[in-house]
This record gives sequence, C-alpha cells and structure tokens, in this order.
Amino acid sequence: MAELKNVAPLADFDWDAYASGDAQSNESREAQEKAYDSSLNKVNDHEVVDGTVIAMNKREVVVNIGFKSDGIIPTSEFRYNPDLKVGDTVEVYIENQEDKKGQLILSHKKARASRSWDRVNEALENEEIIKGYIKCRTKGGMIVDVFGIEAFLPGSQIDVKPIRDYDVFVGKTMEFKVVKINQEFKNVVVSHKALIEAELEQQKKEIISRLEKGQVLEGTVKNITAYGVFIDLGGVDGLIHITDLSWGRVSDPKEVVELDQKINVVILDFDDEKKRIALGLKQLTPHPWDALDADLKVGDKVSGKVVVMADYGAFIEIAPGVEGLIHVSEMSWSQHLRSAQDFMKVGDDVEAVILTLDREERKMSLGIKQLKADPWENIDERYPIGSKHTAKVRNFTNFGVFVEIEEGVDGLIHISDLSWTKKIKHPSEFTQIGAEIEVQVLEIDKENRRLSLGHKQLEENPWDVFETVFTMNSIHEGTIVEMLDKGAVIQLEYGVEGFATPKHLVKEDGSQAQLNEKLQFKVIEFNKESKRIILSHSRIYEDVQRAEKEAKKAAAPKKAAKNEEAPAIQNQAASTTLGDIDALAALKAQMEKGE
Repeated sequence: MAELKNVAPLADFDWDAYASGDAQSNESREAQEKAYDSSLNKVNDHEVVDGTVIAMNKREVVVNIGFKSDGIIPTSEFRYNPDLKVGDTVEVYIENQEDKKGQLILSHKKARASRSWDRVNEALENEEIIKGYIKCRTKGGMIVDVFGIEAFLPGSQIDVKPIRDYDVFVGKTMEFKVVKINQEFKNVVVSHKALIEAELEQQKKEIISRLEKGQVLEGTVKNITAYGVFIDLGGVDGLIHITDLSWGRVSDPKEVVELDQKINVVILDFDDEKKRIALGLKQLTPHPWDALDADLKVGDKVSGKVVVMADYGAFIEIAPGVEGLIHVSEMSWSQHLRSAQDFMKVGDDVEAVILTLDREERKMSLGIKQLKADPWENIDERYPIGSKHTAKVRNFTNFGVFVEIEEGVDGLIHISDLSWTKKIKHPSEFTQIGAEIEVQVLEIDKENRRLSLGHKQLEENPWDVFETVFTMNSIHEGTIVEMLDKGAVIQLEYGVEGFATPKHLVKEDGSQAQLNEKLQFKVIEFNKESKRIILSHSRIYEDVQRAEKEAKKAAAPKKAAKNEEAPAIQNQAASTTLGDIDALAALKAQMEKGE
C-alpha cells in the first residue's frame, strides 16, 4: 500500500470564499479568462478552416478546430472517404460559432464546395489522381462526388473491359483523373480507366513482344459480338473471328462460348504497331475432313442438316465442318428451273447421295433426286405412243405449251396440236399456266427427255366431216369476225373458220363487206391437210351474171341460123359448080396430053 504523505494547506487560502463560490477575486478571474481566450483560435462565421478529427461513430464525426468547443459533422458528409480516421485533418465551414445549445456548427460539405472548383481545375492541370464517391447511376454512366461537385463518369471510362453491371459500383469510393471540364456549364468528366491504361499499355508491349504465331495461350472471354469473340490474354485483347470459332458454320458465337469462360486459343497473327491479335479456336482440333471416313465414296448415302440456302442450291453439313452442295438441278428429275427453297429450308434433316468427292479440295456434291428412280428409264412402257394422260401446264412459248405429266416427265404440245378448228395465235388464248390439260403421246424423244404431245388428237378429226360439207362451189352462211389487211376471217357453221380476200368481199352493189356482217359465201377452195377454206361472196353473183350471159349468147346463134340458111345453100351450090369446073378442066388437059 502506498504511503500517505501529509501536505500542508495553503496558509492564505480563503475557505469562506470557496464555500460561497467565489474562491478567486474578480481581478484574478478576468485575468484567467483573458489568458484562456488568448489560447483559443480566433474564428469567424462562414469561414473555412482546417480541423482535426478527434472522435467518430456511425452517425457523427467530432472535429476540433482549436475553438472553445468542438464541432459535430454528420458522417454522411464523409461518404466519399471511407478511410477517414481519428487524427485526420479535414476542412470545415463554420456555419455558426454557437447555437442555442452553445454548440459549434460545422459543415464539411460546404467547405469542400467553396473550394471545389479551384481544386478540380488544379487536378486537371496537374493530372492529379483524386478520390471520388460514386453516388448513383445515370444515362450512359455514373454520377461521382468529387470535392463536393457532381462529376460525370462515362460507362466506357469505368474500366478497360466492358461493364455489364453498373450497380455494383454505386456507393464505392474510387480513384479518378479529371479528363474534361466545361467551364461555361461547370461540367466535369472523370475517368477511372485512364489511371490503368498507361500501366496496361506497358503490359501490352511486354506481352506482344513475347508472342509467336502458333503459340497456345489461355484467355478469358471478355466480349461477344456478332462477328467474333474478344479474349483477354492477361492485359491484352485478341479477337477470334466467327469463322475461326469452329470448323462448322456458326451463326451466333454464343453457340460456342460464353462470357467469362476460360479457353485455350492459338495465335494466328498479330500486328506490333496496331496491337491487333488474331486468335483461333478451331485450329486446336483436327480438320473434320481429315477425320472423314476413308471408306466413304461416290454413290454412298449420307445424312445431314441444311445449314445454308441459296437459289442455286443448299449446303448440307454431314459432320461438323464437312459440307456438301446439293445443286437445285440435283433436287428433282424435273427440268423446270426452280429455286432450291421450293424443296428444303435451313434446319431440315435430309438424306442424299454422294455425286462427287474431292478430299484434297475438301469439296463434295450431293443429290437427292437419285434416291428416286429416273422416270425416263422405262418411259416407253409407262407412256407409250398413243396413250392418254392428264398434264399440268408449266410454261408457254410462241410455238406451243410445255406441260409436266409427272415430276421429271415433260412434254410439248405444239400450237397446231391444240385444236382442229380454232386458229390459235398464242397458247394463252387456249389455256393458262397451272391448269390441267388432257394430252396424248405422239412421239418419245428419250435422248432429250421430252415427249411430243397433242390435245386435239383426243377428238376425231372434224375435217373428215367438213370435207363432205364444205364441198367446192357449195354456198354457206357466214359472219365476218375479223378484218385483216389481206382479207377477212369468216365464222361458218360447226365452229369452223374460212378466209376471203378483199376482192371476194365486194357486194353486188359495189360496196365492201364490213365486220360482223352476215352474208352468203361460196367455197372456192378446200384443203384438208392445211385446214384451209377459201370463200367468196362476190363469186355468187358473178357466177349468176356469167350464167345469164352464156344463156343469152346461146339463144342468139339459133335466130341467126334461120335467116342465113338460103345464102348458105347458094354458096354451097356455087362452090360445087366451081369445083366441078376445075375437075373438068383437069380432065380435059389430061386427055389432050394423051393424044
């Protein structure tokens, strides 16, 4: 136990004054107050001064500025600085030296704001690294508290790699560089990315200096685009083009890789100056053509999926990275040119036959029509000459109609074989594309894979009957249905048409016959082979006039014969007399010579 020491009281201490609360004289009290006041800082309201943090908790920070009382500041004003601790020097703004409770009122926020514009400009000029508190998200980036100023942090300036979740940064204090200030609008732009780019640039140079073509590295999928995948190789990025992701066709890189996935890649190429690195993923596996079944040959059947469609054909993937082309001509035995989309679409599973196989060129052609029998192999048995069938009209030409009896079996109906009676200028007058038409096989051209067909042959030839009806010089009623330069087309009975030249269209009164006029016509020519009937209207009255003239001429000689009968007899008697005289004269001369 410590020893107690006796201490003598002050001899002159006034105990009565102490008991009454006035232990000191007024003079000494004033002196002491003066001495105390002189030891304190002189502060003024609305002034910014430095203070020292002497205590802090979750709600308040106690700051000593050397005044007779300490100030209290809400902890929320120091959110931008989570490292704040007792003993740190902070700037404060004196709002009031003494409120109603005698409390010193300070603000750290206002102190920062009063000097913030000067400080942020100094930070830009000196490329200073400053701290800022990320308050919230905004369109295109974040709002950052810097020296009490709300600065804008673009999303592209948060990090060197794309940010997928901005919310994880809200409430964080980070280091920034001021990169842009708009003095007029008091706008400040900051960047965190700028702090690490310089360091990364040096890392990139070191990494690229160690790269070699063919080198295999591990990387992380950093970003996926429509044209390829960006890989982080540990400070430097490389691109795997979509065509280098897989030996097979890839429509979306997400089918092969996913974000943040670690994969091995091979360096295909790189550019020291532009710092571009081309990477490959498929090159780490053997080419599928090299692993293709060695026994596979032309004529074998294969199965696959349609991966690409074009008008001229379809590409079929029979194994990842191994494709064959089915040309549209190998999709059907039909010779009609059609689009490949008429037969299949992307994603269809198809079976085909190998037509050509070139392992060196890694090319293969396929066919699906070969899975069916060629319809022309036994065409003579299935479609013999004279057989009747139903066909579909596929196309027109000026000289006939192309039809298809079945897929791959085409035929031509010549325009002259459409109708026995009707004069057809173009097949579209008789039928239409897509319509069905009855046909009869006339000829088979196996070499050119085409049938000669007829439609009119399904009926008897009416010209056999017409031959007995429209005989030479027979007269029939007809209607002029068409006027041409060389004459007119006349519609006769039984639906048959005839033709008359202009001179045969002159009526008895000298006028010319007109369109739609109904008249009598005489047949002046009938040709069964060429199916031609030549008519004449004028010949009818001309023949009547000729007959009348001949009748008159026949009557005139009879009358003249009666009047001239006597002179004829006299002439005859005279001639006989003269003859006799001559004979006698000759006889006389002969006799004289004999004597």
